[in-house]
Amino acid sequence: MKLLEAKVVILGQQGVGKTSIIVRYVGKLFSKAVAPTIGASYFTFKMTVDNHRVRLQLWDTAGQERFRSMAPMYYRKTNAAFLVYDVTSYPSFENVKSWVEELKMNVDSDIVMCVLGNKSDLKDARKVPKQEALNYAASIGALFFETSAMTTEGIQEAFLRMAMTLISLSQTSPHCGLTTKPYDERRRSADIPAIPANLRMALEKRAKEAIMEQDEEEPTKSSPCCKTS
Repeated sequence: MKLLEAKVVILGQQGVGKTSIIVRYVGKLFSKAVAPTIGASYFTFKMTVDNHRVRLQLWDTAGQERFRSMAPMYYRKTNAAFLVYDVTSYPSFENVKSWVEELKMNVDSDIVMCVLGNKSDLKDARKVPKQEALNYAASIGALFFETSAMTTEGIQEAFLRMAMTLISLSQTSPHCGLTTKPYDERRRSADIPAIPANLRMALEKRAKEAIMEQDEEEPTKSSPCCKTS
């Protein structure tokens, strides 16, 4: 078995669900109350694919415009990028194109790109046709998936294909910056994620609050009345 380490940046407009996608995949958690990322958050995840132990270093970048100028500093030695848009927001899809141009200007090695149309569960509110997004992804040589952080649709498949394509890139492109080395099986650990402690605590707190809110909303059962004759 070989070890492959890859740096992956997650790009997209604020509110498209970048952090929710990562937390759903890495930590198997979901919350509608995820605060906007400031600067960038760092996650790691290990998986075994095609006789490779793949370690993904996931950089979740801020989508707010005021942090846009900081993004290039996270592109250094990037091997792959998830480009995320919201299927209910056409402007967020258009925004992906500017991220792609920015990547091309700042990364001079071969990388894997994957376009993700998130919030696919909101079918009635769709504004971005799937075929249009698929055609765009094909035009830039990117993978494409529609995802839902709420239902998990497409997320597992997207990360698996990303890992498989990174392995292929490491074998076919000598200038991609990816290297493999022998992996010591004795040091193998489970597919354990690393989530920033503050984010995990916030998600766990929100989950508890949601349970309490649900309990409060349940009507109090009244005792049956007895009829008198």
